[in-house]
Amino acid sequence: ITSMSCLLIVVGLLVGGLIKVIGEEPPVLDSQLFFLCLLPPIILDAGYFLPIRPFTENVGTILVFAVIGTLWNAFFMGGLLYALCQIESVGLSGVDLLACLLFGSIVSAVDPVAVLAVFEEIHINELVHILVFGESLLNDAVTVVLYNLFEEFSKVGTVTVLDVFLGVVCFFVVSLGGVLVGAIYGFLAAFTSRFTSHTRVIEPLFVFLYSYMAYLSSEMFHLSGIMALIACGVVMRPYVEANISHKSYTTIKYFLKMWSSVSETLIFIFLGVSTVAGPHAWNWTFVITTVILCLVSRVLGVIGLTFIINKFRIVKLTKKDQFIVAYGGLRGAIAFSLGYLLSNSHQMRNLFLTAIITVIFFTVFVQGMTIRPLVELLAVKKKKESKPSINEEIHTEFLDHLLTGVEGVCGHYGHYHWKEKLNRFNKTYVKRWLIAGENFKEPELIAFYRKMELKQAIMMVESGQLPSVLPSTISMQAIPRVSKKREEEIRRILRANLQNNKQKMRSRSYSRHTLFDADEEDNVSEVRLRKTKMEMERRMSHYLTVPANRESPRPGVRRVRFESGLSV
Repeated sequence: ITSMSCLLIVVGLLVGGLIKVIGEEPPVLDSQLFFLCLLPPIILDAGYFLPIRPFTENVGTILVFAVIGTLWNAFFMGGLLYALCQIESVGLSGVDLLACLLFGSIVSAVDPVAVLAVFEEIHINELVHILVFGESLLNDAVTVVLYNLFEEFSKVGTVTVLDVFLGVVCFFVVSLGGVLVGAIYGFLAAFTSRFTSHTRVIEPLFVFLYSYMAYLSSEMFHLSGIMALIACGVVMRPYVEANISHKSYTTIKYFLKMWSSVSETLIFIFLGVSTVAGPHAWNWTFVITTVILCLVSRVLGVIGLTFIINKFRIVKLTKKDQFIVAYGGLRGAIAFSLGYLLSNSHQMRNLFLTAIITVIFFTVFVQGMTIRPLVELLAVKKKKESKPSINEEIHTEFLDHLLTGVEGVCGHYGHYHWKEKLNRFNKTYVKRWLIAGENFKEPELIAFYRKMELKQAIMMVESGQLPSVLPSTISMQAIPRVSKKREEEIRRILRANLQNNKQKMRSRSYSRHTLFDADEEDNVSEVRLRKTKMEMERRMSHYLTVPANRESPRPGVRRVRFESGLSV
């Protein structure tokens, strides 16, 4: 995939050059086309199929890299580039500090399109992949806020303390507002999917429609569209998949993959064509310094932040992991489109675009092409190709419940405690409104067996092997061999219903802060005594009523047969 991305850029360069030779004007990657048509399917595919467990377990580290790391890159690069422009021999003395900070905010963001294109091929371990991928998704809010902030400041010319405070508030509004809008549309999509059982053909349409509406609504209110798409995909997926048919699920899965692949292809081709189209303004010192500062700021930021993060993490980030995280900070089409959003009246627009394109080509061609040999050379841990066994998944779920209990006994309400609270609230209230039918009440494993039993009964009746009988008369041995698709569903069911018996016995749950009342203790003791007495009477009656000689009972004695089959 990495070589494919580079090949697509080369194809774009050749197409742009051919159009230029003919004398026509090459089409450029318009920012509106990119943000409204090409970027949403890529982000929706990433958000809808986001691995929730590793993401939530590392969300603190991801936020540190996405927020603090992006701020560090923007201010570090902007400050040093401003210092470079003050040197007379460079010939850029007219560039002010706000323009340099604006440029630093554009090239500081890690691009999710480039990261997805590179990290899918090298099969890096799950921790490093989710860190870089999660950072590339979440730093969009920081980049957009900084971009708009510095662009407005450059127009005003003066910056006060109040402006800085409002900029910080704007960051939280943009990011959290995008998450809220995406969650609202995600719940709407899940609720709508309850009523599509009679028109299965429109089920995939509602998923795409609500996701795109979430993105457009966020962009209309100048919120983070990427955050809205991620939140919408994460929220609606478990409820939508419980309501829609398997054919609709397959349609959603493969159409999203195809749509995102087409968008990636067009983005890289347009990137090459737009490079030929220009216009460019070349300054060797500024461009080369920009490339070097991108590498230096990324390395220093990752090392410094990891030194702090490792003090709070149980699983530490090793030196090899830090190197891959720093080396995998690729820039791509988002930086290129933000550069095109600059107004034509901006004095440094052409120079900034040339530097941005150079940084993108360096990261995609040099870093993207060499990261796989470096991973193999350093023997970095890779992702397991085989899926974990069902035994491993059940024990993982069991350990989650065990740690939840340990936190409850210790009185420490940590990650597992709140996760259990959220799951309980979801099962009790949310599923009741968002999942159709009575599936949220019935254990899913039983429902799954009934579906398999009914399907097998219908097949046997149609083939003439059995008369028209009820499915409940079919034995367990009649169930066919489970396919891989059904096996995945069984895995999910067993994980979800591992601790259902705990929910039934919650009224008798143990708490170290409460004891039985005296009446309850007496009742429990009385019940135990009755059960013991009944058991002893049953055993004694067994020994007393069995005759010594079963072959020849005494005459005149009536033979009585008990349920156990013994005669007296």
